[in-house]
Amino acid sequence: MRPRVTLKLATSLDGRIATASGESRWITGPEARNLGHRLRAGSDAILVGVETVLADDPRLTTRLPGDEPGPDPVRVVLDSRLRTPAGANLAREGTLILTTAEPRPLGGAEVVRVAADAQGRPAVPAVLDTLAERGVRTLMVEGGGRVAAAFVAAGAVDALWWFRAPILLGAEGRPCVAALALANLADAPKFRRLDVQSVGDDLWERYEALR
Repeated sequence: MRPRVTLKLATSLDGRIATASGESRWITGPEARNLGHRLRAGSDAILVGVETVLADDPRLTTRLPGDEPGPDPVRVVLDSRLRTPAGANLAREGTLILTTAEPRPLGGAEVVRVAADAQGRPAVPAVLDTLAERGVRTLMVEGGGRVAAAFVAAGAVDALWWFRAPILLGAEGRPCVAALALANLADAPKFRRLDVQSVGDDLWERYEALR
């Protein structure tokens, strides 16, 4: 059985994850970020694309109240051409880098080749199969926009957790979901809202996919 996939977004009101220059720290407030760490702690794995690695050099660790370290899920990077720097925070033990290139050592991370999609990127079904083989039952996808679009287009997103900050970044900002190439509204992926709550100055919206 494939992992249950939750897409987590942290955006402006108009659905942007960064300014045109790529600045993204911090769109949401500290309360939303703290809740995000607690949600990470409840996932078996966290996944980002290599563009997020190159832009933010994230650690993808969990920090609980009082700065206590939480249980760290498996960290997963989709990196078709192995552009993750050897000195990146994620190039270490506990990280799984999935690529369509010939695997090579990359820090302490495990590098695994998977099947490619039509764009030459790791195919979502192959990614999920690989994670399922490693015992991953719950996966949180955290970015960026191309990765989010790939999982949405593959029909692999089961739940959506959207943190929305009360700011506007405009059309030149970077979208939380990249192009889906939809010609008809009828083809748009659909979700049912489960709950909306305030988290500091931000909103946390929870949705489930309608199949």
